[in-house]
Amino acid sequence: MTTIKMISSKGQLDLGEEYSDRQVLVEQVEPGVWLIKVGQFIPDNEQWLHQPHVKTELDEAISWAQRNPPQSSDLDDLVKRVEQ
Repeated sequence: MTTIKMISSKGQLDLGEEYSDRQVLVEQVEPGVWLIKVGQFIPDNEQWLHQPHVKTELDEAISWAQRNPPQSSDLDDLVKRVEQ
């Protein structure tokens, strides 16, 4: 569907209530031409979490944690082991 919209004096474009509070990717294809895509986007500082090898390591760590429930620790014993 094609519609004509007016960009406000503040540079804003109203896409309608159905898109309120949604993230969009705005790509400037060329001056005066934009491609807008609705989606969920990953912040730059979290991109590393979505690399295949990191996902594998995280899956293994979660699996290990599920197989090894927390146990109480003897801190005195731990200090002795560290000091050896």
